[in-house]
Amino acid sequence: MDFLFPMGLDPSIHYEMQVYFGLDGSYFEQYWKFWRGFFEGNMGISLSDRRPVTEIYGERIGNTMRLFISALLFSICIGVPLGIIAAVKRGTVLSTVIMSVAFLGYGVPNFILAIFMILVFSFSLHWFPSSGNTTWMHFVMPVFALGFSMMASEVRFTRSAMLEILGADYIRTAYAKGLKEIIVIGKHALRNASIPIVSVIGLQVAGFVGAVVLVEVVFSLRGIGELTVNAAIARDYPLLQFGIVLWAVVVTGVSLIVDLIYGLIDPRIRTVK
Repeated sequence: MDFLFPMGLDPSIHYEMQVYFGLDGSYFEQYWKFWRGFFEGNMGISLSDRRPVTEIYGERIGNTMRLFISALLFSICIGVPLGIIAAVKRGTVLSTVIMSVAFLGYGVPNFILAIFMILVFSFSLHWFPSSGNTTWMHFVMPVFALGFSMMASEVRFTRSAMLEILGADYIRTAYAKGLKEIIVIGKHALRNASIPIVSVIGLQVAGFVGAVVLVEVVFSLRGIGELTVNAAIARDYPLLQFGIVLWAVVVTGVSLIVDLIYGLIDPRIRTVK
């Protein structure tokens, strides 16, 4: 932590700061303090803000959750139906248009799209504010910039999964029995194609911090993605450490939830022999 203090600092003050941040003990003692603080909800004090890191993340996590959950819902509500349509209408102009939009969203980085939207909708048309997080209008462009690339992935995976299912024998049998197309697609095909769709959504949720970082920086949303990057640049280790632990908890929790959803979708997965 010498990088925090100027040259020639009084040794007594240097020692007091080591005690203040809990760095005066051995590595074993510091490690024990970390785990004790972890289970007590005390993850240390930020080296730059001099405040508890949990308090700092508590101020920022709301913006990130609003951004990511809105973008995820947008991507699911648009991407999954478009993927189904592209599979059912394969070989048509509509399917080609949908997949062209999906490949565009998959190939254009979200921060490039974010900058383009600011230039068009903020500086030229003056429809939306370019930065901040005060009103819902501040989130329109960030949600679209983040959700567009997520939607593109869901379109591609949904179409691929549906195409594989639509060629199965039981789907042809369902059509032969005279069932309506909406029942065949919605009840039989989509449910059996849901596992890869749920998998890609789970991966998007698990990687939410990496996804929102650049969007938060471009639109100045002051979320935890931007906070984690700034902590790494400033070498604010307690702040960065808590961000990594939080990310690990989210990844583990999402993996567990996805596995449970697998069992709800396909009863054969939860069958114990």
